[in-house]
Amino acid sequence: MSGDADQEILFDRRGHAGVVTLNRPKALNAVTHNMILRMDEKMRQWEADDAVKAVIVKGEGRAFCAGGDIMDVYRAGREGRKLTQFFADEYRLNAYLARYAKPVVALIDGIVMGGGVGLSFHGSHRVLGEKALFAMPEVGIGFFPDVGGGYLLSRVKGGYGIYLGLTGARIGPGDTLRAGLATHAVRSDELAKVEEGVIETGDPDAVLAPLAIQPPPGLDEATAALIGHHFTRGSLNDLIESLRQSREAGDEFAAKTLGVIETRSPTSVSVAFRQVTYAEMFDMDEAMKMEFRILNRMLEGHDFYEGIRAVLVDKGDTPKWSPATLAEIDEARIDTYFAPLPGAELEL
Repeated sequence: MSGDADQEILFDRRGHAGVVTLNRPKALNAVTHNMILRMDEKMRQWEADDAVKAVIVKGEGRAFCAGGDIMDVYRAGREGRKLTQFFADEYRLNAYLARYAKPVVALIDGIVMGGGVGLSFHGSHRVLGEKALFAMPEVGIGFFPDVGGGYLLSRVKGGYGIYLGLTGARIGPGDTLRAGLATHAVRSDELAKVEEGVIETGDPDAVLAPLAIQPPPGLDEATAALIGHHFTRGSLNDLIESLRQSREAGDEFAAKTLGVIETRSPTSVSVAFRQVTYAEMFDMDEAMKMEFRILNRMLEGHDFYEGIRAVLVDKGDTPKWSPATLAEIDEARIDTYFAPLPGAELEL
């Protein structure tokens, strides 16, 4: 393994804890395949080590983790190849973290999106500092809220999970805590105290109890009610129609929200709505197997590569989705994203 790859993710045994540090600060700690494989291996070692009472996961620099490093996936797709192994290993790690036998304490102060959510929000303790910023923005690049995102968002009540998945909205610690996605918030300058306390005692609950704060949510009650009104509809068509009617009646929230959704990949929006709706009925393992089915079909399609081109390659170009509008979506085609993968299902 090269020296650079060896430094992408760091592991340290201190006191009663194992400490994982995502260490690509210039790339906002974007997750590579190497990082996934090494973290999986180390987490299994620590789970079997009686001296390790808890695991801490943190990011170096100003972000926890902005997502997955997907440029290799993009290049392979342009060459007609599907890089499914990266996602298979990532999804296996996500599912493993959800059933980990010891406390996993994620310390998050900065951006946490996409793949970073998968490495942190399935653990037992999701601790946010004041600068934490959560989002699952995948529909904006022609993808879907993967890494267990559908499972997480399906557990958020009042239509808020669907809202986050279809808009990719960014939310701060108050709203993330209120939604039940985070378990604790602390002052940014006390995250180090949480880390040292867990290292010293191996007991995150005892450490966090006197430090936890309740940051105010950014979401006001009136907007939460509007989200509940529109985003608890039984179908995507009903949800969109509800927003349209309110927009025509002059509602500013509906106009802004529909405007955002209409810039997203229609295929991704359609898939994400079903994914989050279905995931409410699934356990984590079942949700990850569903995601792997969706992933395989996304890698065969157009919008994921087009979204990466527009947002990450040509930086700021407007993606040309196919189909271009929600009205053109063929529901039978959306069905295929959820169909079984004979001989190729995700094994956990």
